[in-house]
Amino acid sequence: MSWLGTDHGRLASERILAAAAELFAAEGITAPGMEEVARAAGCSRATLYRYFPNRRALVAAFAQREATAILDRFGDAEPTGHSGPAGLVATALHCLAEVRSRTYLERWYSTDGGSELTAVLTSPAVLSRLGPDPDLAEGVIRLVVSLLVTPGADAAAERRVLERLLGRQD
Repeated sequence: MSWLGTDHGRLASERILAAAAELFAAEGITAPGMEEVARAAGCSRATLYRYFPNRRALVAAFAQREATAILDRFGDAEPTGHSGPAGLVATALHCLAEVRSRTYLERWYSTDGGSELTAVLTSPAVLSRLGPDPDLAEGVIRLVVSLLVTPGADAAAERRVLERLLGRQD
């Protein structure tokens, strides 16, 4: 059994990811090194490397954690009470709001592009949670990423863009 599969391993990895999130919020996604993450998590570098063999694995696990949290909130909020274009617009606006509510993710997109999170969000496992059409789900995610990297003038302008691209709301 791997360390990550134990209760202790899950708690330790979550503590490390929480510390990484704080550092990412303060310094951006690319700045903190593994030693800094270990120090912030209150563990040794050896412990950090037991759960995350390299920085890329740490960032990938962080991105997966955040994507899961966004999708879990998506399911809880049920923003797509409409079907068709209205549901797509609601989904996109929900994803935008969720990422922007997490300072460390918004900064990730505004300064670092968020390629790791985008890769996770466009994975088949994630896209299947957004609806039956994976191509359409990927298109919505890519629109959201575009608005995160290059925001509209305001929320109303972003809504208008999404409505034009995804279809008019009823």
